Amino acid sequence: MSDLNKLAERIQSEFSASQKKLKEFQEQQVTSHKEREDRLEQLEKVFDQLREVWRPRLETLAKEFGDRVKVTPAVTRGLRHAAMEFNTPLAAICLKFSAGADMDVTKVILACDLDILPILMQFEKHAEIAFPLDNVDNDAVAQWLDDRIVQFVKTYLSLHENEYYLKGHMVDDPIAHVRFPKFAATATRKDGAKTIYFVSEESAAAFDKQKS
Repeated sequence: MSDLNKLAERIQSEFSASQKKLKEFQEQQVTSHKEREDRLEQLEKVFDQLREVWRPRLETLAKEFGDRVKVTPAVTRGLRHAAMEFNTPLAAICLKFSAGADMDVTKVILACDLDILPILMQFEKHAEIAFPLDNVDNDAVAQWLDDRIVQFVKTYLSLHENEYYLKGHMVDDPIAHVRFPKFAATATRKDGAKTIYFVSEESAAAFDKQKS
């Protein structure tokens, strides 16, 4: 028969080893939590630096679109984003730029999301780029933002040339005898309850002359 004291010692040894592992795990978690909190503080500083990169670019985009865009910035802990809603009779368009981090807060992630409803053509809906938290390249960020903005402008303009989006928005100039999108009209006239659209001021003037 085996020695019961030795058995008890072996059992106690297993309990001791388990307690040691638990204590090491707890210490690791405390350390990991503190390191993550430190990285979150660093992340806030990185966001402050990046704000000077993306702010002027988004302001330039909004300025070029004028009253055709509504900008809605939002700020929460660990996340920055700016949403832009573009006014067009053809579709509901929302462009959003956001900056966040991965779960471990070791990477800064920039994202660009574009929503166009209805979806009647192909376009890039999502793009993102990531940088190590301690090595964010501001020049690369600026280039990425510039590329995304220009790509959006191309998409926006192509939408206004797309036959599927233009369907139901085409009108005829009775003087110039051309068919064109009504939002491109430079002049309009009323004929009773009907609105007549003109592609140029000259054709509108010629219409007025015929009516007089």
